[in-house]
Parts: sequence; C-alpha cells; structure tokens
Amino acid sequence: MESGSPSFISSARSARPPIAILSYHQTAEPPPPGTPVRDLVLPPAQFARQMRALKLIGYRGLSMRDLQPYLRGEKTGRVVGITFDDGYLNNFEHALPVLRELGFTATVFMVSAQIGGTNAWDHEHGVPSAPLMEVAHLKAWMAAGMEVGGHTRHHVNLLQADDATARAEITGCKQDLEQALGVPIRSFCYPYGGHRAEHGEMARQAGYEMATTIVSSRTRADDDMLLLPRISVHLEDRLPVLLLQVATGFEDWRLGRAKNRSRPNTRWTMPRRVQAG
Repeated sequence: MESGSPSFISSARSARPPIAILSYHQTAEPPPPGTPVRDLVLPPAQFARQMRALKLIGYRGLSMRDLQPYLRGEKTGRVVGITFDDGYLNNFEHALPVLRELGFTATVFMVSAQIGGTNAWDHEHGVPSAPLMEVAHLKAWMAAGMEVGGHTRHHVNLLQADDATARAEITGCKQDLEQALGVPIRSFCYPYGGHRAEHGEMARQAGYEMATTIVSSRTRADDDMLLLPRISVHLEDRLPVLLLQVATGFEDWRLGRAKNRSRPNTRWTMPRRVQAG
C-alpha cells in the first residue's frame, strides 16, 4: 500500500498524539490592574521565555498552515501551534523577532475591516485601544514565513448573529484578506471562541481548511478541522503549567475533557481565568 493512499492517511491520523494549539492576544506591557481582559496582554519578555522554553524541551512552534500536516497525521514530531488573535501591531513588533530567532512560525488571525485600525469591538467594555497591523505589516509578517488567517470582518460574536450576518462575516473576511494580501487564506478563528456547528459549515463552504475555537484542550485526531480546540495563554500563567498544558494531558485533567470540549469559553460570559477572544 502506498503511503499517500487515503487508508494510510486515515490510519496515521488516528494514531497521532494530541497536539496543543496556543492562543495569544497582545504582546505588550499590561495595562493597570483592574483593566478589562488585562490577562490577555503578555509582556514581551514573558512571551519570549515561553517560546524559548518550548524550544528547550524539544518543541517547534508552527503556524496553522505549517501545523496542518501534523494535524492530519501526515507528519510527526514535537510541535505546537502558535496563534495570535485580532492582529495587534505589538505582535509584529515584539513577537515576530522572537519567532524568527527560534525558527518558529505563527498565525495571526486578522479582523479584516480593522486592518490598520484598532480593537474597536472592545472599546465599549473599557478595554484600552490598541493599534492593529496595516497591510504592509501583514505582508512583512508573511514574508518572514508567518501566516495570516481570518477572524471575521468586524470581530462579531457569532452566537449573537443571525445566519446571514454570520455567513457574511466569515466569507467576507476571507475575501477582504485575499484581495488585500494576494494570497489564499486557509485558516479561520471564531471571535470570542463562540460558534455553533453551522458556523463550522459556513467556514468550510467559504473555503477555509482549518478553524480554531478556545475550547481549552489539545487537539485529537478525531477533531473536526473546522472546530479545533486551543489553549488560551494568560498573563498570570506560570511557565511550568504552560509546558504541562503543551506536553501532557494536564489541561484535560484540570478542566474535565468531556464537559469542556463540548462548548467554547467566551470572553464576556466565562470567569476571568478562561476569558479569551
């Protein structure tokens, strides 16, 4: 039997070990205590320590594009997905040099209608304004070997959107980014982690090959590629715990896999410890 045959791929996929995908937001100095979603802002030095520790224990950080063959069971190795939600300029300024130094790649999930804008969706909640990447930054990000994925056009909560709006946000984001950047957009991320099964189907129909949530777990071989779990990284997370989340079943033990893999952790409805978007 040839190694490229569907039955071989299916067998390899079913045998692959769990793979963690990490979810980051901003890499900058955190705002004062008490600021909403402060725990999603990591000092650049803390992010760098995490990346270097992962490499030290034998892991290679990969974008969703580069992680895809491992998720499919077509490749094996000690790998971890590295993703950034929203498209903050501080990721370009602070995270990119570290990733390049270590030979890692990563995906930034961009809110397409806010290219060159700010995190406007957060302002009503009292979250400080932060600039997002412009087209030139995104092109330089890709030139460095990184990937750009979609995060809807306006960072809408899909759980609160009707089907027509959800479809327009999911599909329109891909179209916006492809027009602006001139490359296929293969990966998507559900804002606030909120999704229903039909949103996964919308992403599939739009042409995305992968989509991520913030259901806190490592990925398994039987996970839908359009509903992949991720582990959110927070300001107060200790480095040994992060390494356990990546390399062991600690996260599933901590949260209870059966219950927590069935629903997303959304930023405004869950306790602060698991908030993300």
